[in-house]
Amino acid sequence: MLRSRFASWISAWAVGLILIVSVAPGAVAQDPAVKEAPQPKAAKPADAESKSKAESKPRWGEASADASGKPTRPPRAIGVDDAENWPVLRSARLSNDGVWFGFIEGPGSGDSTFVLRRADGTGEPVRIDVGTRGSFTFSENSQWVGVIVGPTEAEAERARKSKKPAERKLELFRADAPGQRRTFDNIASFAFSGESSAWVAVRKASAGGGAGRGGDLVLHELATERQLGIGNVGSFAFDDAGERLAWTVEAADDSLNGVQIRTLATGVVAPLASGKSKFQRLSWTEEGDALTVLEATDHDDYEEPLVRVHGFRDFGRGEPKSFVYDPAKDAAFPEGMTVSPNRTATWSEDRKSILFGIHEVEKKDDGKSKDGKGEDDASPPRGRGGRPGGGGDDEKPDVVIWHWQDARLQSQQQVEASRDRNRSDLCVYRVDDDKMLRIGDDEVRGFNPTEGERFAIAQDRKPYDLQTSLDGIRLADVYVADLATGKRRLALKGNRWMMGASPDGTRFLYFQDGHYHVYEMATGETYAITKDAPVSFIDVEDDHNVENPPIRPIGWVKGGASVLLSDAWDIWHVPAHGGAATNLTVNGKEDRLRYRRRFRLDPDEEGIDLTGAMYIGVFGEDTKRNAIGRIDGGKPGVTVLASDSPNCNLAQKAEDADVYLWSTESSTAPREYFAGGPDLKDGKQLTDAAATHRGWFWSDGAQIVKYESTTGKPLTAALFRPANYIEGKSYPTIVYIYETLSQRMHSYSTPRTGGFSPSLYASQGYAVLMPDIVYRVNDPGLSSVECVLPALDAAIATTVVDPEKVGLHGHSWGGYQTAFLITQTDRFAAAVSGAPLTNLISMYSSIYWNSGRANQPIFESSQGRFTGGYWENLEAYARNSPVYHAENVTTPLLLLHNDKDGAVDWNQGIEYFNTLRRLGKAIVMLQYVGENHGLRQDPNRKDYSERMLEFFAHYLRGKDAPDWWKEGIEHLDHEDHIEARTSD
Repeated sequence: MLRSRFASWISAWAVGLILIVSVAPGAVAQDPAVKEAPQPKAAKPADAESKSKAESKPRWGEASADASGKPTRPPRAIGVDDAENWPVLRSARLSNDGVWFGFIEGPGSGDSTFVLRRADGTGEPVRIDVGTRGSFTFSENSQWVGVIVGPTEAEAERARKSKKPAERKLELFRADAPGQRRTFDNIASFAFSGESSAWVAVRKASAGGGAGRGGDLVLHELATERQLGIGNVGSFAFDDAGERLAWTVEAADDSLNGVQIRTLATGVVAPLASGKSKFQRLSWTEEGDALTVLEATDHDDYEEPLVRVHGFRDFGRGEPKSFVYDPAKDAAFPEGMTVSPNRTATWSEDRKSILFGIHEVEKKDDGKSKDGKGEDDASPPRGRGGRPGGGGDDEKPDVVIWHWQDARLQSQQQVEASRDRNRSDLCVYRVDDDKMLRIGDDEVRGFNPTEGERFAIAQDRKPYDLQTSLDGIRLADVYVADLATGKRRLALKGNRWMMGASPDGTRFLYFQDGHYHVYEMATGETYAITKDAPVSFIDVEDDHNVENPPIRPIGWVKGGASVLLSDAWDIWHVPAHGGAATNLTVNGKEDRLRYRRRFRLDPDEEGIDLTGAMYIGVFGEDTKRNAIGRIDGGKPGVTVLASDSPNCNLAQKAEDADVYLWSTESSTAPREYFAGGPDLKDGKQLTDAAATHRGWFWSDGAQIVKYESTTGKPLTAALFRPANYIEGKSYPTIVYIYETLSQRMHSYSTPRTGGFSPSLYASQGYAVLMPDIVYRVNDPGLSSVECVLPALDAAIATTVVDPEKVGLHGHSWGGYQTAFLITQTDRFAAAVSGAPLTNLISMYSSIYWNSGRANQPIFESSQGRFTGGYWENLEAYARNSPVYHAENVTTPLLLLHNDKDGAVDWNQGIEYFNTLRRLGKAIVMLQYVGENHGLRQDPNRKDYSERMLEFFAHYLRGKDAPDWWKEGIEHLDHEDHIEARTSD
């Protein structure tokens, strides 16, 4: 709920807008004299009216610069239309050999373009329009590129209106010959043949000729362009080496169903299994020597198919061996259960066992519906605000029974019904012994095997579920099971912080009583590995109501003999059985540098390899700069490699080459990508996002503002100067708040709609202040006052901020603080509060509808930071609730709260609006009909951004007040009002 950092990142569903208005007498009057930088008037392109909305959206760099980056028009201020169409760069990555670089560019919603170029920066880039859902894949040998071309925005809209699926196509070509393309229309999916990359398999979206249930599969040989058509394919999978292709057959005549395999070098096709059943969930081992698949068969006595497991091994050694586990033939198999079709069966590393899941299956004629969902456990239609209830059989009562001893609220159970229904218990089938061992059951659920499949671990939360749902303290009993014998034992009782198993699967890390411990699963021995360390690993900076929380570990070292831990400044190498801890970064605490993250460059790594180079992030606490550092050979000392830009991040290492991809950005320069060697020197710039950026007014830059809270806590704020800033001049300013935001000082703020966009406001002549807020337990609202107002004073002292023209904005938790701050001060000329909590007493016992959980745990163990329920500390809840201090409000307030808000119940907005309205305060509430905690629909996002700009322009820059603020909009005039605003 309350964790969204910027309102522009939030999402939900939307269909419309309602304005609720209350304006105090005299609220419109405003002195037009403001101290601001001159702003040029935004001009539309001359042919804008002749273009459709989709056609007029600018391509990357097209609106402002030519191919060389030279501006094609004078810079101007960013408008809402510009922000809506602002291009972003995503999915940037290198080919495995490090020769090629690709990315997708385009607006967040709308038509995009795939760009391919050489990673050494030579040659001209290749561009392919990919529509609204485009993507790309490099073959593993890096020679080929497959580009999915989605429907254009216009095509997607036509498909939506016609209620037909929008088609996608595949563009296939050699990376070094992009002009020679092979196109496959109407595809569902495709895959290259693993390491060999000699073939590509393309599955069509529709069944062949409409006769079968599966789709046509085209097997295309890349070197010769020979093609083989395979009909009625349900699913398919290459082995990792690309030597074999397996697929399931789903034919119109079920008797032809089965699993087949093709050896690609010889073209030999062999059936592995056949029958009238449905075969699904193909899974190869990494080595390609074994395969599993599930076989689901309808049964007259059961509502869902009964499932058995097929395993095949010893591929490449002649005829593969076949094994079948059929629960119907196993007298020891639990009654009323079947193999779960929702969990993929997998071979163990030694190929002696197959691991799979089982779950309950219901018999027919017991009141169950045909889809297997009972009247009580089926997910119901969602009513107002995402609430359960509604619908059902008119002949039966539509009732939900809430019981005080329910471990989970009924609302949570209904949100999680699909997960509960698909729950499976881990089992092991030992193929040579023809014996099944059940590992998980109703007593202990959730076992997952560790690496090597020698052990499995489960965190049993059932004994604590009820209390967790009340106070948010998530405890678990940790069990360890031996997969060879099926025996299990209780390893930890009531543990809160279990951190995961070692890469070799023999031990796990956990935190308890202020120290990290390692548990040996073979012997049950534990080791307090940080007991003698010279530093503490307790997160003393965490201001939540949590006792001695840990600082999250960096990770296990390869082999599992040691771990890397963080003390919030330095990275420590600690043996798994205890012993001397080594500070690998040496100077973090001394120089106020936070070595707090490791760049994981190998997604398939099994632990951190300290024998080579380990790349880490370096964050300057005082400068807010991000650099890249490297530790070599596990020896203490960090070499800082990339620090020229104030915000550098390592993105990727090419899998088969010493080519690295990293990015740079700042508050005034968009993210650009570079490729180079391990030292990250002399990198070749591969993108030019600045070509677009250069055509607009932008923030003059950011500066650090240091201050102290009124309780004496040293803090930092980021102050972004407005475009066209003149030193010594004061500007209207927006204070944007959440919790700690100054670390974003050097981040590029992509213009966005749907919430507060710092770059949009800076472009239009506003300064933006983002202060840090730290909290005292039991006083979240008052803590914001203690931190924000001193930050504002310090920012005013820089002369950048005009103290008479300061606005305030926040969303969710920031919206709460905004709503509270204006009850405590008249320093703000205007405020916008999005989806705020306003009555902490009523909010405490309401429900977070998106998850179905109560809000009580959020108040006691998370963002609320209270030590108990409101009856235990009524005065604290009341003194921090905006609604109880509403009479003090003098600041005009624009309030956003949507009727389907599943995070902060929209009655919180209604309660505050009605209270302020009753008091005659100036307030307008925007309700976007059908939207959740934020805005997802583009028209709503744009509308909110426009109204926010109009509101702040009136109160901070003396512009005329819009009619919806001055007078409100009658319900019968609502459509005309919207039409007038949206028509050009």
